[in-house]
Amino acid sequence: MKQVRRWQRILILSMLSVSVIAPVVFLSNRLKNFTSVGGEEFIEELPITTFSADIRLNAIEQEAGEGVKEPKLDVYKDKKIVSVVSYSTAIENIGNAGDTFNNLENNGTNDEIKEQNQQIEQKTVSLASRQKQTNQTAVRHDLNVQASLHRVTDEKVREMKDQVVRAKAYLNFAPPGSNSHLVKELKLRIKEVEKAVGAATKDSDLSKSALRKMKAMEASLYKASRVYPDCTAMAKKLRAMTYNAEEQVRAQKNQATYLVQLAARTTPKGLHCLSMQLTTEYFSLQPEERKFSNQQKLHDPNLHHYAVFSDNVLACAVVVNSTVFFATEPEKIVIHVVTDSLNLPAISMWFLLNPPGKVTIQVQSIDEFSWLSTKYNSTFKKQNSNDARYTSALNHLRFYLPDVFPALNKIVLLDHDVVVQRDLSRLWSVNMKGKVNGAVETCQETEASFLHMNMFINFSDPLVAKRFDVKACTWAFGMNLFGLREWRRRNLTAVYHKYLQLGYKRPLFKAGSLPLGWITFYNQTVALDRRWHLLGLGYDSGIGWPDIDRAAVIHYDGIMKPWLEIGLAKYKGYWTKYVKYDHPFLRRCNIHQ
Repeated sequence: MKQVRRWQRILILSMLSVSVIAPVVFLSNRLKNFTSVGGEEFIEELPITTFSADIRLNAIEQEAGEGVKEPKLDVYKDKKIVSVVSYSTAIENIGNAGDTFNNLENNGTNDEIKEQNQQIEQKTVSLASRQKQTNQTAVRHDLNVQASLHRVTDEKVREMKDQVVRAKAYLNFAPPGSNSHLVKELKLRIKEVEKAVGAATKDSDLSKSALRKMKAMEASLYKASRVYPDCTAMAKKLRAMTYNAEEQVRAQKNQATYLVQLAARTTPKGLHCLSMQLTTEYFSLQPEERKFSNQQKLHDPNLHHYAVFSDNVLACAVVVNSTVFFATEPEKIVIHVVTDSLNLPAISMWFLLNPPGKVTIQVQSIDEFSWLSTKYNSTFKKQNSNDARYTSALNHLRFYLPDVFPALNKIVLLDHDVVVQRDLSRLWSVNMKGKVNGAVETCQETEASFLHMNMFINFSDPLVAKRFDVKACTWAFGMNLFGLREWRRRNLTAVYHKYLQLGYKRPLFKAGSLPLGWITFYNQTVALDRRWHLLGLGYDSGIGWPDIDRAAVIHYDGIMKPWLEIGLAKYKGYWTKYVKYDHPFLRRCNIHQ
């Protein structure tokens, strides 16, 4: 009986052992096969994620047994992979794979697990890198597509204009007075396309109907090409049309140049009105009311003397106003304005109504210099030019400065188209080095103001070639410091007069006072710092603001003066801020900014 019970226990225990061990073995084999065969494929299908903290996976609770190691909880770490899915989706996917990772660790060694984890991590990083490159490529492609969509094109506009030219060329092949169906069709198409293009400058300006008309024109041109297939004749006709168009453009340019030159020589209506109003007021004054104060300073050589020769009342006002505005010692400044007898009353009246503070002002007429016509026989009136700017006595009066101001030793000559932007008192301490003229040079080829000697002087003449160097540095009129004492000693006015007379007999130089100045003051000019005088505001639109702001004097040389409609708008503000536009006379004459 006892023996039977013992065998029963053994049988039951055996069956229990089989029932416990068999599932474990079977499951272990299944998991091993599953991990080795499909584990890597499963990992490759996982979304690529970035985690802000380490993900810990909970292992299935197992009974403690001998030789069973606790699974590592830190299964996966990576904080550098770009995320392309949401965080919650990544957690869900990783959570589903948790048991697989833990059981894999229980059935293998630590080295195998580390190696497999490294492989998984490398593949995941590789996938992330490929995905990142794909995303960047897609972004670049989208940007290129957007840029191409927004790029302004005018291909169709130009094509339609070319169609009109071709159609007109075909029309020229038709016999005079022809009224065939093709001629009518081409004329109609030309009108349609010209109207469709209008003022369009880019394809986006064209309407859908314009594109339909372009296709209709192309069909008509194809018909014409079948009727007139001679390509040589067509080429000749197009060349003739091109030549005619170029001739028209050349004529238009000449006309525009003439009109600009005419505008530069014409006095604006507002300035003429201002002169008339001021002249009327001047003659209504008593003789004693026409005198300026501080006239005892006019001949004091210890003061700072400036000369302005002009017939423009508003231009003179700007030169004086800007000079006074920046003067640190205005009581030491004397400004001499010389004009003609016609404009003397207007300019005098302006400064009587608007006295320049502590600055001493003098207004003279060139006709007061009786010695000018008797001593030099008015030779400056014989200039071979129709431009009054060159033949004007005021323009050549600069060569007679020692005679105009016999009591002075130094003087600064300012053109009436300049604006002063700094205190000019330091000019009187410039070392003249025994020279007569202090000026800013214009011989740097990199600058717009560059001038070469042979641009205005005829070096093919033996006399010129012998006495002057074509490579000599040029300089500018407009803001010049003259040493009158040295001028008198060298008698440079006689030198000027000599070359002026020679210029009547042979073409030595172009009209104007600048080439005469280069000849008269040859080897008698000292270079001033370039910041003293900036040129080009009357013709060069490319001057930078920093150059203008640091210049002591800015010069509107050229024909586009700031008081004219043709003046460069971007530079007018430097001039207009010294004009009193609220003055009653300016408002009465409708002079405004």
